[in-house]
Amino acid sequence: MLLELDPSWPSFEGGFTPWESREPMTPSPTQTQVNNNNNPTNSNSGSDEPNPSVLAVDERRQRRMKSNRESARRSRMRKQKHLEDLRNQVNRLRIENRDMTNRLGIVVHNCYLIRKDNDRLRLESVFLRQRLSDISRILRYRHFQQFSSQQIPSLIA
Repeated sequence: MLLELDPSWPSFEGGFTPWESREPMTPSPTQTQVNNNNNPTNSNSGSDEPNPSVLAVDERRQRRMKSNRESARRSRMRKQKHLEDLRNQVNRLRIENRDMTNRLGIVVHNCYLIRKDNDRLRLESVFLRQRLSDISRILRYRHFQQFSSQQIPSLIA
């Protein structure tokens, strides 16, 4: 049995039927006009002007899309600025860390020199105390000799 097509259906090139197509069907211009004319919200039944409510919705959607794009652009710019600020901060902190490491190295070196000098002064102090003790003993011995030499003649006489 051969199917006969309704002449009011759109003609399809290539001989396929709509249920065999994998692509979504778009209505032909004649079907669009028929559908628009049957639409109860369309007050201009014979004109090509779109419905004002559809225009308002479309205009709001366009404004919202534009606003969203602008918001996304601002967000990307904020993110980029934040990332750049973080990079600058990392560079500044690295420089500061290097300066502090250098300063710490200088302080450690000076501390080493001061300890070395302190150790030398302690040894010198021990040496000088020993010398002072030796000189003090010599002086006491001489003083004792002088005192005893003065006492001996008086004891003999």
